[in-house]
Amino acid sequence: MLGKYIRLILAILTITATVFLFMYGFGGWAALAIIVSLLLILFHFKNEMNLLTFYFVRKGKFASAERILAKVKHPENMVKSQEAYHYYLLGLTQAQSTPGKAEKSFKKALSTGLRMKSDQAMAKLNLAGFYLSKRNKRLAKIHLQEAKKLDKQKMLTAQIKEVEFMMKRI
Repeated sequence: MLGKYIRLILAILTITATVFLFMYGFGGWAALAIIVSLLLILFHFKNEMNLLTFYFVRKGKFASAERILAKVKHPENMVKSQEAYHYYLLGLTQAQSTPGKAEKSFKKALSTGLRMKSDQAMAKLNLAGFYLSKRNKRLAKIHLQEAKKLDKQKMLTAQIKEVEFMMKRI
């Protein structure tokens, strides 16, 4: 994993090299250099470890996703939004094995700043479930209400109803 500023410097150098390649008639190499520079710029804004983890989470392979996230040594060096998604993905993978750690990861993701409202709603819903499992009905209700407000597209309606039903039983 390259540093966030090293990627941008490499992208600028690659774009400069592309200009020279076009000037001297090496169009094929210039096209390849454009693709490389675009990938470097993409990976500056979208961390490759997070992208790979998203793939494994969608496939339901949480152990593989957690192994990939463990390779990231300093998530605080990422772009802030990518750092938030790193902790969000870490929370999703840890929720399968160690819910105590997942709670901390979701809190860190929310405090760092998840961009999408649906991801914020999912994190709040998971926190509500964790607090409900600890028999803290007041905090669970607060997080559940926030998840309802954030779920504008009604993608989590079934899960919210399930948590509400569990809350009534306690």
